[in-house]
Amino acid sequence: MLTERSARVVAAVKLHRHVARKREQRFLAEGPNLVEAAIRRGLAVEVFATESAAQRHGELLASVRAPVHQVSDRAAKALSDTVTPAGLVAVCTVPEPDLGGLLADAPHLVAVAVGIGEPGNAGTLIRIADATGASLVVLTGNSVDPYNGKCLRASAGSVFNVPVVVAADTDAVLAALRESGLQLLATALDGDLSLDDADPVLTAPTAWLFGPESHGLPAAVAAAADHRVHIPMSGGAESLNVAAAAAICLYQSARAQRGARS
Repeated sequence: MLTERSARVVAAVKLHRHVARKREQRFLAEGPNLVEAAIRRGLAVEVFATESAAQRHGELLASVRAPVHQVSDRAAKALSDTVTPAGLVAVCTVPEPDLGGLLADAPHLVAVAVGIGEPGNAGTLIRIADATGASLVVLTGNSVDPYNGKCLRASAGSVFNVPVVVAADTDAVLAALRESGLQLLATALDGDLSLDDADPVLTAPTAWLFGPESHGLPAAVAAAADHRVHIPMSGGAESLNVAAAAAICLYQSARAQRGARS
């Protein structure tokens, strides 16, 4: 049994830090849902499980084509970044999807997070993109690491279903999206186009640009869009959380595109 002082555990615990994840190109997935998704994608390189977790998830662990290590409860706590450790953690390889290759497949719907630094929002946006059938998600600017533990949990496993590209250079991302034939739609409180009236626009292949709720998209990014779109709101709220806005916009695009194909 490995303890919190065992070399393998110590090395894995370091992956809680972004700098270690970036250096090692590894991340931690905790809990049966995320671990199962990682195994399904072939990303798990080793798994840590307490005795009780191994008993609960024996069938799952039997499917792992990677080393499985039994760990103490204290080691499981060190490997966890939650209040109540699941006792089941996988060390996973960070996937490296290629933006150019993905765009060559002519996607119809892309979600672009520009400077989304809150991991819960980023993870929820990834989950929404997956649910609405988006072909990929791009995290650009100073967006959060999608393999942050909180982001992974908020994605509810969707980070393993939809390609997530991390590309810091926003200008280069926008240029690549446009060159691939995607129109760029920016969410903006003062947008010139109401989402209610946008169906003729939404049928085209689209990359939606979403910025943080606190200050929205950078002015230069919004100006680069083909349309700046606002979501009509009839209540007293001044703005929407970025994940809520993304859900509305991506769903409307998916609906319009389905209608155009039928």
